[in-house]
Amino acid sequence: MKFSVQSLYTWYRDLIRNPKYRWWVILGTLLYFVSPFDIAPDFLPIVGQIDDVFLLTLLVTEVSGLVIEGFKARRGNIDANVEVQATDSTKDSTSSTTVDVDAVSVK
Repeated sequence: MKFSVQSLYTWYRDLIRNPKYRWWVILGTLLYFVSPFDIAPDFLPIVGQIDDVFLLTLLVTEVSGLVIEGFKARRGNIDANVEVQATDSTKDSTSSTTVDVDAVSVK
């Protein structure tokens, strides 16, 4: 079995992106950070803080990525719902009106 930092990062990222385990992973990460029992004990200068800094950096990176993705998804959903089409059926002609939020365009 080969161990690498990249495989650990991939495992953590996949686990935190799973909605079923997300809050458990966040809670576990925060508990590990405040726990006196670490892989590298905190009383060792510099070495003791490396695992905590690594894990917190990983947590902040992944949670901020999830927040940004959620924001973009909501914004995309709002932009898609803003398009309004109206039909006017006078004299057998149909006109269509499209409103775009970013660059107001009328068809």
